[in-house]
Amino acid sequence: MLLLIAGPLIAAYSAEYAMTLTTKAIVGGLGYRELAGIGLASDTASEVLIVLVGMLSVVGVLVAQGEGAGRRADAGIAARQGLLIAAAIGLPAMLLVWHLDAVLALTGQDPQIIALMGPYLQPLSFAVLPMLWFFTLRTFVAALAKTGAVMLITVVAVVINYGLTLGLVEGRLGLPELGVAGAGWSKAIIAVFMLLSLLAYTYLTPTFRGYGLFRGRLTLDFGVWREIFRLGIPVAGIVILEASLFTAVSIFSGQLGPIPLATYQVMIAWIGIAFMTANGLAEAGMVRVAFAAGQGSRAAARQAGFLTFAMGVTWLALLMAVPLSFPETLVSAFLDADDPGFQEVLVLTSRLLILAAFFQIFDGLQVMAAFALRGLKDTVVPLWLAGLGYWVLGIGGGWLLAFPLDMGVDGLWWGMAVGLTVTGSLLTLRFALLTRG
Repeated sequence: MLLLIAGPLIAAYSAEYAMTLTTKAIVGGLGYRELAGIGLASDTASEVLIVLVGMLSVVGVLVAQGEGAGRRADAGIAARQGLLIAAAIGLPAMLLVWHLDAVLALTGQDPQIIALMGPYLQPLSFAVLPMLWFFTLRTFVAALAKTGAVMLITVVAVVINYGLTLGLVEGRLGLPELGVAGAGWSKAIIAVFMLLSLLAYTYLTPTFRGYGLFRGRLTLDFGVWREIFRLGIPVAGIVILEASLFTAVSIFSGQLGPIPLATYQVMIAWIGIAFMTANGLAEAGMVRVAFAAGQGSRAAARQAGFLTFAMGVTWLALLMAVPLSFPETLVSAFLDADDPGFQEVLVLTSRLLILAAFFQIFDGLQVMAAFALRGLKDTVVPLWLAGLGYWVLGIGGGWLLAFPLDMGVDGLWWGMAVGLTVTGSLLTLRFALLTRG
């Protein structure tokens, strides 16, 4: 059952990330400054979305626990209220994404880099609300182990996104040439397409009709809202801490110059591929842990969690060989060989990939353990553990190594490695303690 849920989710997460990579690759064809600028803007906007998605992920926990306890009505109510909460938090998030260039200008970025961001971020902001609704529906579908359609929709979206981005950025396929703005419009259009496709699937599939997802008026149930916010706010806090670690490394890289920032974009591309496979497995593990908790079986919850960890760590260990073997191929995916910054980015990437190949295992472990704990409704203690790992060791340690100790970009990545390793280890220990017989 774990693989039945995880397989399509891993494919869906990987496909979603492929859209991000293809966007960066197409924009990178305009130059390394465009890659650095749009990469930073895209990553920061994604972190905003990921934080909100983290909070909404508890909708899947409530749906799975309701299903495990045989309470279909509760599962449907949780999903309906989740859609309303997504609307409430999505509208201010749209405004934030629209003005992210002004926010990032306060971090000491190159003015030329900042100038490239606005035309991209403004159309991108229209993707926020449909993506939050899509994710809420996806958690409902995943909690009921019906993830095949999610995979299909996302894979189709990858193909459309590639053609649309290429056309709108470079003026191909009869589309207007909009430059970096075209990448933002493509994201917005694809977000609407994915939402409408999943909405049609859930509405037309008989399996979902017993949950009342589309029945009656969308009235507010403040009891469910309190439960979602009670569990979701600490989860959002954990995601903020994790996201801020990567955002901080990105911003600090920009302070060191365009080459370190472009290198970060190349590096994070590979790390994201490994992370997305772990993320899909983590969400499936959360569903199985929550289902077992709904049935009142601690042993089954423990088994589901540790099976998830074992599968994820094994896979990530095998993936270590890829970044170590093909650094030039990775850089070439984003920059032309005759780009003036290509060689400098390649040298820096080749060195840092050795470290990244190691800590990607713990990056995957921390997300799997965090999701497993979420399935047990344990969100407050993990928040404190994440604060220690991500902020004190990751951001604080990385800044100390990079600037006062003058290690530069290497110090940033060593700080990230230590922060992820400690956090992954502590969260796994926490799950082991909570599920003891």
